[in-house]
Amino acid sequence: MNGPRDRGRPGGDAADRALDDALALANGPRGRAGRTARPPANDPLAVALGHEPARAPDPVPHAAGSVSWPEARRIARRAGRRLDARSLPLGDDVLGMALAQALAALTDLPSFDSSAMDGWAVAGPGPWRLKGQVLAGQQSPADPLLGGQAVRIATGAVLPPGTTAVLRTEHGSLRQRTDGEWLHVVAPHSAPRPGQEIRRRGQECRSGDELLPAGTVVTPAVLGLAAAAGYDELPVTMRPRVEVLVLGDELLDHGPPRSGRVRDALGPMLPSWLRGLGADVTAVRRLMDDADILYAALAASSADLVVTTGGTAGGPVDHVHPVLARLGAALLVDGVAVRPGHPMLLAALPSGPLLAGLPGNPLAAVSGMLTLVAPVLRTLAGRPLPAPYAAPLTADVQGHPVDTRLVPVVFDDESAARPLHFTGPAMLRGLAAADGMAVIPPGGAKAGQETAVLDTGVLAPAWGSGG
Repeated sequence: MNGPRDRGRPGGDAADRALDDALALANGPRGRAGRTARPPANDPLAVALGHEPARAPDPVPHAAGSVSWPEARRIARRAGRRLDARSLPLGDDVLGMALAQALAALTDLPSFDSSAMDGWAVAGPGPWRLKGQVLAGQQSPADPLLGGQAVRIATGAVLPPGTTAVLRTEHGSLRQRTDGEWLHVVAPHSAPRPGQEIRRRGQECRSGDELLPAGTVVTPAVLGLAAAAGYDELPVTMRPRVEVLVLGDELLDHGPPRSGRVRDALGPMLPSWLRGLGADVTAVRRLMDDADILYAALAASSADLVVTTGGTAGGPVDHVHPVLARLGAALLVDGVAVRPGHPMLLAALPSGPLLAGLPGNPLAAVSGMLTLVAPVLRTLAGRPLPAPYAAPLTADVQGHPVDTRLVPVVFDDESAARPLHFTGPAMLRGLAAADGMAVIPPGGAKAGQETAVLDTGVLAPAWGSGG
């Protein structure tokens, strides 16, 4: 099982085409995409994005009602476009970035026949008369080895012409004779077979072979492979710049909760999560519940993605929707049929950034991260969105009648997913102990049923694949 599947949407292919065209128009004027196609007349998504005349001038345009969880993820994946690529020197700065193009070998690997072990390069059967040595980094002797000759050789050293095998150090012994030093095997079974302990040129790859596809996340191993293949720089997609705005008069930044106020859990938590998803977090700001302050912050943002927490519902100090209306933003997602996290949203600001509005409750905000933010960042950063992995549940999980549920789970010794307690929208205790979030379809899931699980392990290391 590769995760939840979209079981069909009204309109089918027509809806896909409308989404393609409308997103292209939403992105085009801000320089995110170059297409100029227009959606069909009276298309509801075009109205939602502001490309059809609005019936009323003031409210922010948005599609009516929430969308399904799979549909929200699909829209989020396609809301932006991959950021520009640059060639950067090999090093820590490119860890966690994605290859902007396939990594092709610049040379054969190995680029010459070499010894896989310390020992002796030999020609033919023994015993062998010793005639010098070759160390790693040295040129191969010009004279080829003749049958019955050997040279001492180091691991990685170029093999002399005529070498038929390498005899490991522990398998040979030297004996002095009047005509020089001779190499013998210590036992008959130690005699080397032709080609033994030899690394042949091109054994790993040939020049021009694709080593890694575009979109591969740069890890320490990728850095090593690139260096071995001859690269000094890597073409990588730039990290999306993300600004986090934590909204709420009730939030404390230190000490225990008191007097109707609660600690800000999202300010400390989200930046690390975002970095694990490939983002460059440029700012984390606490804003009071003031519409003008929020308006000014969004209007001035130069980020690729703004993440807000709180203020997405319809309460007296929930200002996100009215401020988006003032800005002329286009709502791409306005509510998702998922619990927790139903009042999440995704919008395109006229000035360029995308905005992911997450609920203020901590677990609900994490649900929004996995639903909207992770797919958006994957697209911007040029990183493929990994498919959820599947695991059988150890117990029944009650579902919502019509909405998807995201439930923290931990894996047991047999890789089954055990649902955790403390899963209310304001709770983090279950998530803190979790290995992932199980995707529970509407109506629930039974013990033993295979369920898609989203990886939440994006905190370490920074080049992790979470999302």
